[in-house]
Amino acid sequence: MTLTPPRITDMERLDRLDRLRAAIEAAGIGGLLLGSTESLRYFTGLVWHPSERLLGALVTPTGLYYIVPGFEQSRVETLPHLPGEICVWQEDEDSTALVASLLGPNQRLAVDDSVALFVYHALAGVFGPERLVDGGPIIRRQRLCKSPAEIAIIKYAMELTLEVHKRAHAMLKPGIRASEVVRFIDEEHRARGAEGGSTFCIVSFGEATSLPHGADGDQVYKSGDVVLVDTGCRIDGYHSDITRTYMLDEPSPEFARIWAIEREAQQAVFDAAKLGAPCENLDNAARAVLIRHGFGPDYKLPGLAHRAGHGLGLEIHEEPYIVRGNATPLGEGMCFSNEPMIVIPNQFGVRLEDHIHMTASGPEWFTKPAKGPAEPFA
Repeated sequence: MTLTPPRITDMERLDRLDRLRAAIEAAGIGGLLLGSTESLRYFTGLVWHPSERLLGALVTPTGLYYIVPGFEQSRVETLPHLPGEICVWQEDEDSTALVASLLGPNQRLAVDDSVALFVYHALAGVFGPERLVDGGPIIRRQRLCKSPAEIAIIKYAMELTLEVHKRAHAMLKPGIRASEVVRFIDEEHRARGAEGGSTFCIVSFGEATSLPHGADGDQVYKSGDVVLVDTGCRIDGYHSDITRTYMLDEPSPEFARIWAIEREAQQAVFDAAKLGAPCENLDNAARAVLIRHGFGPDYKLPGLAHRAGHGLGLEIHEEPYIVRGNATPLGEGMCFSNEPMIVIPNQFGVRLEDHIHMTASGPEWFTKPAKGPAEPFA
């Protein structure tokens, strides 16, 4: 693992803007409004959290305009972002009227579909619903396939989190509380340069591992418990997300059996990841393994209660979703999780989660899958 994480350059963001402008022109739209969302970061580099005040960017075929509350202008000017005109609105003014003034008369406006509903309603009041266009498909098409630089950042983040997993595994002992492990994982992420430490962390012991997103309360690990740890971090905005399920003691025969089936299902997803194949094929491949072993069908338990995977990038969950009914064909640069969890209600669950990125020659792992039920690392 290199000491300095890779970063997205301004040159790459300028190329993104050029492609976005080409899509806007091709659609016959006057501009596209980005809210305080991950897409604002993707295209401009500006990071801002949503609030009741509109702060975003209007992208037109020839311009980039930042829509900024007047009292935030000085702060925005200090933050990294691509060059553009900062257009301010004051507290007693209508921010959406400012957006309209920057477009020509009767121009249509595409709107980032992640903006708050109140922003959309305000825009509809100014533009009229007939002049508003869903900008989500335009944005998602561009963000769907990651560049080599994005893949390098995600790989760095994944390797960082895998190392944190290894350290958490080494510190587990009877009597330790889940909250202690969560705190340790956060500290380890921070020590390795992750932005804000852990973006999330699930630590479950015993029966609680049968709940995909964990249980309430602060569990205490005891000898013989199944352990599930699911955590991730961010590097330059891009997420990692890895789950390991294992036993520290000699695995019980039943746990070892279920673990092996889970690993078989995970491998089936990887093997089904062919360029051009619809995303749903991968979910179907996992379920075929489970059905063959007597689980399911569909979302019935014991079995797989959720989709087999999700895309990942600037958002922890984004396109492409590895789920039945998603006919999106796999393309080079797509990144997604592989986690066909097996749930045995009121007993335990096994989730092995690693991520895949599609290359010109097929799928590649970001991190090597777990080795065995008591050997969570290859």
